[in-house]
Amino acid sequence: MHVDPLLKGVGLGSSSGDRNNNTNNSNNSSSSNIQLGFDSPTSSSGVSNKRSSSEQQHQQQSTMMMELANPRTDLTSKPPEPDKVSKRESIRKGAASSSEHEGPKTPDPKTLRRLAQNREAARKSRLRKKAYVQQLESSRMKLNQLEHELQRARAQGMFFGGSGMLGDQSLPCGSGNLSTEAAVFDMEYGRWLEEHHRLMCELRAAVSEHLPESELRLYVDNCLGHYEEMMGLKSMVARADVFHLVSGIWKTPAERCFLWMGGFRPSDLLKMLVPQIEPLTEQQFLAMCSLQQSSQQAEDALTQGIEALHKSLSETIASGSLTTPTIMANYMGQMALAMNKLANLEGFVRQADNLRHQTLQQLHRILTTRQAARCFLAIGEYFHRLRALSSLWLARPKQE
Repeated sequence: MHVDPLLKGVGLGSSSGDRNNNTNNSNNSSSSNIQLGFDSPTSSSGVSNKRSSSEQQHQQQSTMMMELANPRTDLTSKPPEPDKVSKRESIRKGAASSSEHEGPKTPDPKTLRRLAQNREAARKSRLRKKAYVQQLESSRMKLNQLEHELQRARAQGMFFGGSGMLGDQSLPCGSGNLSTEAAVFDMEYGRWLEEHHRLMCELRAAVSEHLPESELRLYVDNCLGHYEEMMGLKSMVARADVFHLVSGIWKTPAERCFLWMGGFRPSDLLKMLVPQIEPLTEQQFLAMCSLQQSSQQAEDALTQGIEALHKSLSETIASGSLTTPTIMANYMGQMALAMNKLANLEGFVRQADNLRHQTLQQLHRILTTRQAARCFLAIGEYFHRLRALSSLWLARPKQE
């Protein structure tokens, strides 16, 4: 009869336990203990196999539980349902169709106003550019016309000068002796007079409308800047042809009667202005008197200087004998010395123009805005009447 080793070990273990209760059979218990120790490897291997299988089952169950608990595994493992896909496509198509039906959105009023302002600014910029191009073109045509007139005038001057009885080329023959710089200055001065007339009309309208001083000051500053522009033109021609300024050919005959070093006397102008801009405060009246006195002193100093220059120049030219034939070496030396002295004339004219400029600036600082506006109106009307007097004098009937 075959007995399972495991059962046998168990049975032997139980018999040995019974026998251990009996103190008389000690030898049988020791033999049974030896046999139990012999059969123990088989029983331990079976238990370990059962444990390993149970552990594998436990690991598989835990792995399945983790896979079920992981949401990523569920999302990735499950394919999208067709109902949800169809709903998404229908929503997308509906949004696209609704945007097509709605069309472009209407901008808000602020955006429309900004766009309108941008269009208006662009239009004005184009107009300014067009006007500037036209002005450049007209200036170019005027310069070309001036060059032709100068060439024709020079040809006529050379002809008349060469055909004279004395053959003196230095005699004035119309506009033939006019330098290029002087001709350009005369043309610019004519343009300056036209612009001056326009500014005076605008200033007179602003004064009659009783504009605020902040707005009226712009017109006054424009008039002052216009006179400063004239000073710049005179400075330009003084370097090239100072005699053109001093002679006053560019002025009308009546204006030449009051000409002083290429312009007006500041002291005479102040005497004319004081009654036109009254009433003055006491402080303003004292400032005007001080300005008039300082201008008169500066004029006297310049006048003495120019008189000393005239005397020195005359003595230089008259040195030596004027009746006997001159020696060429002495003659050229005298002319060189006279030319060096004559160069100082440009300095006197510049100082006189600076004095006129400073006088206008001092008036602008002493007077209020409305008084300064009346001041510039009075100056403009004064010289306008002098020009009108010249026109009337030249148009008067000639007496036989």
